Amino acid sequence: MRVLLTPRWIIAHLVVLVVAVVFAGLGFWQLDRHEQRLVDNAVNQSRFGDDPIPFTELLSAAGSDFTSLRFRRTSVTGVFDTDNEVLIRSQVYLDTAGFHVVTPLVQSSGEAVLINRGWVPLVLDTVPVIEAPPPQGEVTVEGWIETSKMRGALGPTDPEEGRLISMNRVDIQRIQEQVPYKLQPVYVIALGARNGQIPVAVSPPSFDDEGPHLSYAVQWFGFALVGLVGYGFLIRRSLGRPRQKRSSSDEPGAANAD
Repeated sequence: MRVLLTPRWIIAHLVVLVVAVVFAGLGFWQLDRHEQRLVDNAVNQSRFGDDPIPFTELLSAAGSDFTSLRFRRTSVTGVFDTDNEVLIRSQVYLDTAGFHVVTPLVQSSGEAVLINRGWVPLVLDTVPVIEAPPPQGEVTVEGWIETSKMRGALGPTDPEEGRLISMNRVDIQRIQEQVPYKLQPVYVIALGARNGQIPVAVSPPSFDDEGPHLSYAVQWFGFALVGLVGYGFLIRRSLGRPRQKRSSSDEPGAANAD
């Protein structure tokens, strides 16, 4: 056992211990993320299940905490302005590429809410989308609220200047630069029957996805366990190497026994 207390072995013990602790810590971190995902799913499901609340009331109650409005059902009244409609790229319906049509709904206050009216096929790549017009006159739209989308670290970029008819995401600040009225800081995805007519309503959100965090936690714990067990076998092998047994002829004085 003394061999395990040599500097070389002590360093090995410390390295294996640190690695195992790090892996276990990552496992517990993934468990925490899994629990948070479950909580978020429950909260969002509760929000989406509530009765619709008028948009102005929700916006006023939220203050500057716009993320608290995500998935809340709402209703908003105004007049669609197709002259400032935009298309959102890379949207798929039944394995067919297309766009989401986003149209400002001008309220009586003079401000406007962006409304995602649904999907249209790729061939309808000009605005306003004549083949998928919104209702005329004052209408009330029911849907759920989403926050403005930002470019990710590796996401495609939209031009910073000029009038855009298609974009990679619903970036409210970017759209604000090309409309003559103030846009609300969140937008609404319209609910509707998916009857095949265009624009096809966006599918309601699902809150059943628990994410990959639980499987990641199992993997990290597994790595820690494999490392410790493997190191244990290495120690056992080092300590348990069979020693060569000397034959009786190798005993001292055996050669003179005759």
